Amino acid sequence: MHILRNGSLPSLQGPDHWFSGRVRIDGLYQPEAPACFSSATVTFEPAARTAWHSHPLGQMLIVVAGCGQIQRKGEAIEAIRAGDLVWIAPGEIHWHGAAPLTAMSHIAIQEYQDGTAVSWFEQVSEAHYLESQPAAG
Repeated sequence: MHILRNGSLPSLQGPDHWFSGRVRIDGLYQPEAPACFSSATVTFEPAARTAWHSHPLGQMLIVVAGCGQIQRKGEAIEAIRAGDLVWIAPGEIHWHGAAPLTAMSHIAIQEYQDGTAVSWFEQVSEAHYLESQPAAG
């Protein structure tokens, strides 16, 4: 057993090639053999978001604070909020982040396949991000 005490790992700024806007990553768990998953709390300031990306074995998001948005390639932007759980299927190209005026934090959990948990693609443009409001719900 290993207890990782709250505050024992430094917060990291989300890299510009993965995110647009201000994003903070607080690592929760990095894999140690034989485990093959990682998790982090990710906090997006208003309008901050990921680039388009996919996960070879899928991803689970647990929204813990605020309101955000998520979009699958070719689908409408959807609202997500505290208490929502989102399952992203393996290989599904998507992005997620904060709403335009509201911050959002989620816990992200993903598995590694052959040492890789994510494939990154192009940034979500400002025009695309603002082009439509997510469906209410």
